[in-house]
Amino acid sequence: MKKIFILAIAALSFTACHNANNQTKEESTGVSIGNDTSKTASKIAPADAAVISFDREIYDFEKIQQGEKVQHDFKFKNTGKSPLIITNATATCGCTIPESPKEPILPGKEGVIKVVFNSEGKFGMQDKIVTVTSNANPNVSTVHLVGEVLAKK
Repeated sequence: MKKIFILAIAALSFTACHNANNQTKEESTGVSIGNDTSKTASKIAPADAAVISFDREIYDFEKIQQGEKVQHDFKFKNTGKSPLIITNATATCGCTIPESPKEPILPGKEGVIKVVFNSEGKFGMQDKIVTVTSNANPNVSTVHLVGEVLAKK
């Protein structure tokens, strides 16, 4: 009787894991297994969406001394057909502060995301990633600040 009980629990656990795995695959790929297309429809931007095009996606600040601050303006242009609205700009750590425009960027117009990196407490090669979320197609873009922080003299 104990063996049957253990087998039943194992079968239920396997089935639950299998169902959870299918749900995770659907969420990560955006592919719906059934007839429910409401999840995927909201992720696809229309053809006339805004498009964010950066002049440079990587800025190399080369070598700096520990404690120095690096500031760079990532210039971009809205090459789409709708106004570009940046909803969020976040960095990989608190040492990097991005500042994005609050007003919509009209089609054909340019904007700037100002990024300041404080190297205090940092050492060695650095790759600070700024993730920009907007209504553009695609809606998530990244830019990088890279370089080397040298020890204080």
